Amino acid sequence: MNFNKVLKFIIEEFAKEQIEFALIGGFALDSANVSRATVDVDLLVLAEKKSRIKQIMTAKGYDLIHESADVMNYIGKQSELGRVDFLLAHRHYTLAMLQRSRSKSVFAGNFQVKIIVPEDIIGLKVQASTNDPKRLHKDMADIQMILENNDHLDMVLIREYFDLFGRGKELEKLLKGTLYAGS
Repeated sequence: MNFNKVLKFIIEEFAKEQIEFALIGGFALDSANVSRATVDVDLLVLAEKKSRIKQIMTAKGYDLIHESADVMNYIGKQSELGRVDFLLAHRHYTLAMLQRSRSKSVFAGNFQVKIIVPEDIIGLKVQASTNDPKRLHKDMADIQMILENNDHLDMVLIREYFDLFGRGKELEKLLKGTLYAGS
């Protein structure tokens, strides 16, 4: 996947159509001082822009491989286009995430894009690991690194995310360093 080409295309096309977006996923982790390889581009967009995004993506050479009320997943017909996943913001939490996102430079300063804040990365990882338990250890390790590598996090919001999924005790163990210590 040619990340520079794909991100450039998205930035340019979405700007023309006034489609607001924020990076989530692996690239957002980098902005939270956590490095991890990624194989796709993950974006948070307003659900109301869904039909226009479909037109843009298919015109560029992407196939829609999955669609629901919450997500759309695309794969490029050419390998350089790779995979692009969209989380569709239409509920309180995802709309607030999009609103809280902050503009940052990515790819060695080549692009300026909005990225969700570290607390919201944690929220999405709590949700993802709740929905797919196979992700639990990787997502919890990412959350631990975000907690360790970022000062001045909004712990009220982070606790709200864990409590929303009935996982408040896990957060307390993470903060004490005992989640995987058998306590």
